Amino acid sequence: MCGILGYSAADNAAPAFELAAAVKGLAHRGPDDSGQWRDGNTELGFVRLSIIDLSPAGHQPMLSPCGRYAIVFNGEIYNFPELRAELEAKGETFVGHSDTEILLRLFVREGLESCLARLRGMFAFAVWDREARRLSLARDRLGVKPLVYAETPRGFVFASEIAALFAIDPPLSRAPDFQALDHFLSFQYIPAPLSGFAAVRKLPPGHAMVVREGRIERLFRYWDIDFSRRSTLSFNEACEALREKILEATKIRMIADVPLGAFLSGGIDSSITVAAMARLSAQPIKTFAIGFDDERFNELPFARQVAEHLGTEHREMTVRPDAVEWLPRLIEHLGEPLADNSILPTFYVSRFAREQVTVALTGDGGDESFAGYRRFYQMRRADVLARAGLTPVWRGLRRFGVAVENRLKPHRPRRRFPATRADEMLFLEGAAAYKHLLAFYPDADKEALLTEAFRAKRGASQTSAYLEAILARSAGADTTTRWCYADLMSYLPEDILFKVDIASMAVSLECRSPFLDHRVVEFAYSLPGAYKLTARGRHKHILKEAFRDWLPPGFMDRPKMGFSAPLARWLREDFGPLLRERLIERRTLAAWFDQTQVTRYVEEHLSGRGSHSQKLWPLLVLAIWIERMQVDSGV
Repeated sequence: MCGILGYSAADNAAPAFELAAAVKGLAHRGPDDSGQWRDGNTELGFVRLSIIDLSPAGHQPMLSPCGRYAIVFNGEIYNFPELRAELEAKGETFVGHSDTEILLRLFVREGLESCLARLRGMFAFAVWDREARRLSLARDRLGVKPLVYAETPRGFVFASEIAALFAIDPPLSRAPDFQALDHFLSFQYIPAPLSGFAAVRKLPPGHAMVVREGRIERLFRYWDIDFSRRSTLSFNEACEALREKILEATKIRMIADVPLGAFLSGGIDSSITVAAMARLSAQPIKTFAIGFDDERFNELPFARQVAEHLGTEHREMTVRPDAVEWLPRLIEHLGEPLADNSILPTFYVSRFAREQVTVALTGDGGDESFAGYRRFYQMRRADVLARAGLTPVWRGLRRFGVAVENRLKPHRPRRRFPATRADEMLFLEGAAAYKHLLAFYPDADKEALLTEAFRAKRGASQTSAYLEAILARSAGADTTTRWCYADLMSYLPEDILFKVDIASMAVSLECRSPFLDHRVVEFAYSLPGAYKLTARGRHKHILKEAFRDWLPPGFMDRPKMGFSAPLARWLREDFGPLLRERLIERRTLAAWFDQTQVTRYVEEHLSGRGSHSQKLWPLLVLAIWIERMQVDSGV
């Protein structure tokens, strides 16, 4: 696990790029080693967190034996022992036993596209061909590892983090991308290829590119879910196959030359991961859990229950946040706004685990492949109602239900239909309905907040079009599978995996998840949606049944809590002074958002007259990002 960076300009150009400062700035991603290598107007840089082959034989940038190719690589190739055996059978000999060396030799023998098809892992890499004067870059199928870049008149620059691009190329424009910020207000993340900066792009998951003479020559998708592959396994057969696949995916993720453990949140996915590890290890697994003094967000009792059942070497702590200090630093590592507040508990559990281990296995990815979110049920219900022509009937029933609730609970403030997001989506369809369920700022609230200057820079909003393009690729799949796929291609890489990478690498910890193995994912998407979400609305049905005997009795049927912080309280207490300073006193967002509205949100929340945490957190993140990353206002 490492950080990579570099640049490539036309051979006749005179680029004013500087790599040394950028390498130093990525030291948190790789404190064990660093390196730079240059060939004319192309230079590669690297920082190393040593995981496999701790010897100097794993040093990067690494050159092929012939000297023609040079690689920088971030991630893990989990099937590298198998690939090594194949290459040795073809006459290859190796200096060390790192997966980087295997990847480079495979690339030299088979080329970019054939090489990518053989890899099983998480990765972002760049290979320079000195003879062809060509730079090849790729990102793993699901987007576990980040890769950002900028194509400028001075040449092409790339890195693991956005801040490194500005260190390599200080003149790079810091003007914001207003379409990207529009997405951020809706989804709390910015989807690839967009970034918070108009000059910076993100290589999407499952994509690769070729650069020549400092310009992108080709950018292409090399992987996607094949919806024509449909399993014919019975439910019981599928459960057995799933157990085997999770065990195998876990086994290859336990290969490391450094101490290894696991996050144990108390949720189903991390518990299954630890249970699989326990079955594969002769020694007790080291597990780490954090909790909060607010019981609504505290899963420590559930984590403790699983740890005792599996006999792990368990450590836990209750968090008292120093988030006011760390949030600006995390936002700088992100390089763009991300409003998922669970980055803070993810950072805390990563820092806690790093005291004892260098690698931690997680349960990330289970929800998106096995229908773990309530919104999947809501969208399936909406689809069933629409197909049967019963949506108007359901609206009437909900209207009646709200009226009955008002009569039965007169002490509670009266509600009017539509009373919930799920009610409101009954007046929308498809991607627009799904977006409304997800949105931190629904379209009406967002448009009321934006200044005319922001709207002019943004143009027409593309948030629904973004989701529609994803859904178009899943035509023919059943309803549950289509909405799971929407999250697999959006929320998972752009929010969850981005957050985990930045939060864990900030403390030099590598995270791995068996649920992100592309073979597990492809298998999950070959199954009928009913295996994952039952007609009665039981989420993760096949996961719960397949692994029921591995965990404590009754554990699988407890309500989902989610991994998040007590945000409303934190904003009133810990972040209260920062909210007032950035959003009211400095008026940091006044050029983009209606200041009267912003002030009202802050004052009502801090006084307790209202609860606006879901709207204030994105605004605070934006304000810190603007100042920390020296963003030009753009208006």
